[in-house]
Amino acid sequence: MTPYYYDLHVHSCLSPCADDDMTPNNIAGMAALKGLQLLALTDHNSCKNCPAFFEACRRQGIVPIAGMELSTAEDIHLICLFENLEQAMTFDEVIEHHRMQLPNRPEIFGNQLILDGEDEPIGIEEILLISATDLPIEEAINLARAYGAHVHPAHIDRESNGIVAILGDIPEEYGFSAFELKEAEKLEESLARLPQIRKEAILVSSDAHRLWEINEAEHSIFLEDEPYSSALVRHRFFEYLTDLANY
Repeated sequence: MTPYYYDLHVHSCLSPCADDDMTPNNIAGMAALKGLQLLALTDHNSCKNCPAFFEACRRQGIVPIAGMELSTAEDIHLICLFENLEQAMTFDEVIEHHRMQLPNRPEIFGNQLILDGEDEPIGIEEILLISATDLPIEEAINLARAYGAHVHPAHIDRESNGIVAILGDIPEEYGFSAFELKEAEKLEESLARLPQIRKEAILVSSDAHRLWEINEAEHSIFLEDEPYSSALVRHRFFEYLTDLANY
C-alpha cells in the first residue's frame, strides 16, 4: 500500500471566481512542488479544462481526476468525480442543458478561460458558471451517478453552499460514502454535529481558487498501485471511495 497525498477540489481559470493564473500547468506544477500525487480538477458546472489538466498532470507525474463542482437548484455544491475523462466530458455536455442561461460578465465575476495542454486559450465560456443549475439535489445526484460519477457533498463545514448549512443535515437516503471538509481543524466539530459520519469517510480538500491555496502534502489515501500506472491508481482510488460505504 502506497500513500497518495491528494487534493480533490481545485478550480482552474475556467471558474470565474478563480485567478487567471490557475492554468492546468500551473496547478499541476504547484501540486508537484507541494508533494501531491492525486489531484482533481473541479470547476463550477463544467469539465472543459479537464483534457488540458490531464496533459499537465502527466508531465508532472501526478494522477489526474476529472471532476466538477455541481451546483444544485438549492445552490448546494456537490463534488462529482469520474474515473475516466470521457465520462466527465459526456457529463459536461449534459449539464450544459441544465445551467441557467445567464451571460458571464467578466468585469464583475471574472474570466472563464478554456485552455489547451500548453495553457494556450482555445475558448471562452460565455454562460456564467457559478449560478445554480435547475437540478434539485436528489435529481442531481442520480444524474451524476448515471454518468459514472462518485458524488459527495462539498465543504460540509462551510456556511455558504454547504449541504449542512442549507438543509441542516445530510439525509442518509442520498447514499453518500464520503464527505468533504475544507478545514481539517473542524473534523471533531463536524463529527460531533453529524454522528452519522465516520472519520474514515472524511476527505480534506482545499477548494483552491489560487495557487497557494492548493493542499500541502498532509492528507493521504493508501492505495495498491502495482504494477504502477496512472489508470490503475485512479481505478484503485474509485474502489476506495466505493469501499467507504462498507466501513
